[in-house]
Amino acid sequence: MDRARIGPLGTWTFALDLQPVAAAQEAAAEIEELGYGAIWIPEVVAREAFVSSTLLLAGTSRIVVATGIATIWGRDPVTAACAHRTIESAFPQRFLLGLGVSHAPAVEGLRGHTYDKPLTAMRDYLDRMDRAPFLAYPPEHEPQRVLAALGPRMLALAAERSAGAHPYLVPPEHTAFAREHLGPDPLLCPEQKVVLQTDAIAAREVARLHLAPYLGLPNYANNLRRFGFTDEDLAAPGSDRLVDALVAWGDEDTIAERVRAHHDAGADHVCVQVLDADRRKLPLPELRRLAPALLGG
Repeated sequence: MDRARIGPLGTWTFALDLQPVAAAQEAAAEIEELGYGAIWIPEVVAREAFVSSTLLLAGTSRIVVATGIATIWGRDPVTAACAHRTIESAFPQRFLLGLGVSHAPAVEGLRGHTYDKPLTAMRDYLDRMDRAPFLAYPPEHEPQRVLAALGPRMLALAAERSAGAHPYLVPPEHTAFAREHLGPDPLLCPEQKVVLQTDAIAAREVARLHLAPYLGLPNYANNLRRFGFTDEDLAAPGSDRLVDALVAWGDEDTIAERVRAHHDAGADHVCVQVLDADRRKLPLPELRRLAPALLGG
């Protein structure tokens, strides 16, 4: 994926899935006009990630749409490879496939698979994707993918077998760590949660509402321990120190400072996720406010 195409800043949001498709497309078009380089969308139990990406691409003209993250347990690797090539054919160089191993509760409890040896599972999945036949008219450009990667081994696999990495729920210290393990060339696209609120109590309340589902997941907890956070920090609802490290809150300039910290640590592209007490709210007002500070517009 061309760095100039994806740009230094994108937005990560679940809120588009909570709107009618036409409204989501209209919102995506406005995000594009504001100057953001990419829209990152998740996949759990809302819209299917490949279909949702196609719908958003159809409603826009330039912006990259990226999955953050499409789970390898959601479709077999042949289907994923064929879908990836199909979308690339229709929207050249505008779709970035983020792939991840997800988490045991979602894989076993929700999907009925066995969550075991995630690194091996990812490597095998990529092998099978790369071997998958595709008899349709081929895309002009090679489809691009990144991996959800936190630890050294998955980061190394991302550098070896993809265009780069999309770490989620990480402070800037992890971005420096990831760049060290990726090397200088692969894309590094960390996600950064933000709350446009200057009152500490109110901002942390919103932050904790959104952090709650993640703190008990071993993949995230173990990664945060790597950077000095303790079980006491991770215990619900999360210490102020942890909350402030993972969620940038304050005015536009304060949030821009955190985004710069990721770039200074080696990020090519930062995915800003705006948080609000109303989970269904489209973050367009906040993205409008942040655009001048983050994009220089």
